[in-house]
Amino acid sequence: MSFLKGMLVEYALSIPPLVLVFDFNPKEISRTRAITITAGSTPATRGGYDFALPTETSRVSQGVSVQPESFNVDILIDATDRMNDNHPIATTLGIEPELDTLRTMVEPKAQGPGGVQMLSSLGLGGTRAFDSSESASVILFIWGTHVLPVFLKSITVKEQAHLPTLIPYRATVTLSMQVIESNNPFYEVEKIRQVIGAAVNTGQTVASAIGSLF
Repeated sequence: MSFLKGMLVEYALSIPPLVLVFDFNPKEISRTRAITITAGSTPATRGGYDFALPTETSRVSQGVSVQPESFNVDILIDATDRMNDNHPIATTLGIEPELDTLRTMVEPKAQGPGGVQMLSSLGLGGTRAFDSSESASVILFIWGTHVLPVFLKSITVKEQAHLPTLIPYRATVTLSMQVIESNNPFYEVEKIRQVIGAAVNTGQTVASAIGSLF
């Protein structure tokens, strides 16, 4: 089976730099997008204010807040092909370097000299207050035409095959991620892509509807 490639890249000056390339041809990707709506609480406004015209819909709710989009995806990490090519790291360490990279991506970081980030659990940050504060890694999740900035919130590893030394060489990993929807270039490009995609869908829907009339 031919797999596409996906990639996780830590967007930071970090020691060590964190990059993971993986086979990615999922049967499904779970994406959750939700909003919280503020509506009136009186019997007349329960569920939203009255409206009749499209221009009146902006006042139907009293407010809305958007929850960050979340992802759950399964990725395959497999060293079989590299082992067949006698790759020295794959034949001795299997996929442990890849799993270590994921664990390092999900753990808190501390900022050291020169803005360099490293694992806070190492205790190698500076002595100033902001140097010792912990932060989550900003990860770029790259697949297909998408480059999304995310927080990697959790990983669940299912090891499926091992070397005689019990080191895994194949595993399925479930990644739980939250999209970073602040002002940043990656999310702005994603929103533009989303608007263009919605416009394309509207165009083809209208064209199909008109075509069905004749």
